[in-house]
Amino acid sequence: MKIPSLISLLCSSSLTRAIIGLKRPGLVNVRCFASNAVSLSELLSVATRSESSLLGSQVHGYGIKLGLADDVFFCNNLIGMYSKVGNLDVGIKMFDEMASRNIVSYTLVISAAIHEGDVDMGFYYFVDAMRHGLMPNEFTFCCVLKGCGKLGDHELGVSVQCLAIKAGLGSDPFFGSSMLSLYSKLGCIEEAERVFADAGHCDVGCFNAMMGGYIEFGYGAEAMKILSLTKAADVSLDECSFIGGFKGCGLNRNLDHGRELHGALLRTGMESSVPAVNALMDMYLKNGNKGCGLKVFRRMRRTDVVSWNTVFGAPFEAEETTELVDFFRKFMRTGMKPNQGSFSILARQCGRVVYPDLRFPLTGLIIRFGLLDDCNVASSLVHMFARCGEFCSARLVLDCTQSRGISCYNELISGYNLNLRFEEALRLFLELRRSTVEANECTFSSILESSSGSGYSELVKQIHASAVKFKVSSNGFVCSSLIKSYITFVCLDDSFRCLSLLTVLDLGCWSTLISTLSHRGFHSEAITSVCRLMEVGGKPNEFILGSVLNSCGEMASSRQSRSMHSLTIKTGYDQHECIASAAIDAYGKCGEVRSARKIFNLVSGSDDVIIFNSMIMAYAHHGLVNEAMEIFIEMKCQNLWPSQATFVSIISACSHMGFVDEGFAVFQSMRSDYGMKPSPGIFGSLVDMLSRKGYLENAKTLMETMPYEPWPEIWRCFLSGCRIHGYRELGEWASKKLCELVPGNDASNVLLFKVYTEAGYWEDAAQLQGVMARRGRGSKSPGYSWIQTE
Repeated sequence: MKIPSLISLLCSSSLTRAIIGLKRPGLVNVRCFASNAVSLSELLSVATRSESSLLGSQVHGYGIKLGLADDVFFCNNLIGMYSKVGNLDVGIKMFDEMASRNIVSYTLVISAAIHEGDVDMGFYYFVDAMRHGLMPNEFTFCCVLKGCGKLGDHELGVSVQCLAIKAGLGSDPFFGSSMLSLYSKLGCIEEAERVFADAGHCDVGCFNAMMGGYIEFGYGAEAMKILSLTKAADVSLDECSFIGGFKGCGLNRNLDHGRELHGALLRTGMESSVPAVNALMDMYLKNGNKGCGLKVFRRMRRTDVVSWNTVFGAPFEAEETTELVDFFRKFMRTGMKPNQGSFSILARQCGRVVYPDLRFPLTGLIIRFGLLDDCNVASSLVHMFARCGEFCSARLVLDCTQSRGISCYNELISGYNLNLRFEEALRLFLELRRSTVEANECTFSSILESSSGSGYSELVKQIHASAVKFKVSSNGFVCSSLIKSYITFVCLDDSFRCLSLLTVLDLGCWSTLISTLSHRGFHSEAITSVCRLMEVGGKPNEFILGSVLNSCGEMASSRQSRSMHSLTIKTGYDQHECIASAAIDAYGKCGEVRSARKIFNLVSGSDDVIIFNSMIMAYAHHGLVNEAMEIFIEMKCQNLWPSQATFVSIISACSHMGFVDEGFAVFQSMRSDYGMKPSPGIFGSLVDMLSRKGYLENAKTLMETMPYEPWPEIWRCFLSGCRIHGYRELGEWASKKLCELVPGNDASNVLLFKVYTEAGYWEDAAQLQGVMARRGRGSKSPGYSWIQTE
């Protein structure tokens, strides 16, 4: 075999390192393999792929002996080798000592410097090349554009683009794809679209770069459109195309397109590409098809750590945790080394499903692999322990981590909030402010939640001032949290002021404002805020319209409901499931059941249970039990699985009409036909139904045998039944129980007073009234009812 062909074989072999023993000095005799610049350069590529600076140094020394110190080709290969094995300083020294240089020499140094993060050095050599009369080529410009992306400098990127166009590279596909990547990284999607549209001939790299830009900013549908254009342009898809396509399908939640792309992957014979199949598996998991995702994984002939990490991140339920543990055991048996991502994903999975058996063994493995000081791993551990209520362990991880970052603090504050331990969250925030770690927007968003939960209104203003000082008050998340907090403390003017201070219209903040106003009962203000949004040029989205329709329903405002429904039709959201269910509910509460039914008929082909529940509730609200049962039967015909709310609505309708047998038949159907465990709301509706009809003994037995402790509202329903049917003894018993649950509330005494008076026990009523009078209670303001019409 000839020497050059032997070297080529070594360069292409995956067993190169094992063959020539790169890690053992003195094992390689370079003279046996090479005698000229070309063969030595091929050996340098072996050193680069094997990351062996030792072999590279041997080749370098032998090249000097052969008199190749001034050979530009050989020196360029040396620069490339040194920079890629981590010896950039040696590569720069080689460059400075070269007698003559070409543009390849400069490009190698520029690329290495920018790759190492020294962008200033990269630009210095770029300018130096032009000073020496060398015209940069497409590869040089691409390296410089990467530097512009790292600096985040848009103007500098445009300047480099203009220079490349002057150099005649404006239509070069390789340069075009680099420009697309730069604009996408800088968030200039419109400019990237312009570059893509003006490109004369786009290769697969341009399509991939444009698709990657859309994916980076969450535009899954647009990414899929770019992918579809490759067929018309007769461009063959490569590995990156499939990866981008699967990511787009995952973002867009489009399983059908994902399956089509899966078929295309098989037809092109690229199912052996591990990165592409990893993206395919991830697409199935993100679309909620865990079965297909795991099936793809089990069929993979080759896997890497990313493959296993993708499996670890699958949506395992609490009862499937043993399957997750089995996967991790199999992974450890493969001999692969778990990385930071593996442990981060597993720790968060343990926190999500609250799996206690894996927490401490997983922590032990992290310490054993020396990854506890990794910021992502440490924050994931804090997340795991905090979600499981193990705050001592979470705090211990935070204290033991040397490179503790703000993410660890954020996770612990979030865990405190989740468990309603707001005081501890506030103390941790004060500790954070005294440390050298700087708070970010996530910190302020979480601590504002703590302030609202703790009830300290003045503290919200102080945190607001700190957010202004840290220049994060205009961040969307922080602004939304400020709005929520101010509305919680009924500081509506301050919440509106937060919006007015934003320089750019943020639809997310407006959505938070309107939904929070609606949720807190400020329905008129929520409707007015939609009008304000439209006045400043904003277009309400489906979440805003859904919230404001809920407010219209709570206000029982027929006029406002019709007005907002018209707005949903104008904006094209009327067929959206969330909007349709909110409109049905609003019309139902306003008494316009026919209008609600018209909307239901338009969207009844949907498989959304909430729409059916809204229509059932609208009928139930007006005592139309037969019509409600018809909707329930229609659900069964469409093979829709009813929710707890479905049964609560139907049983409530039966309760109001006194249809006890029908109500219990629905209750039995819930257990026998669907195997569902009744919620507290179901039992509450049953007790209310029995109490209204006069079956107080049965209601009492149900309350004593149900798997939940009776709560105040269910006692009030029972007491109301005692009042209607004159059950004195049961009324006294229920009143006593209600007083024990809510000691400071006189509702039990008021209801018992009505039991006495309506049953004719005047002496008992007078005695109870005297007791309430001595306490200074028992009086109440007169109530009123209203409904807004035309």
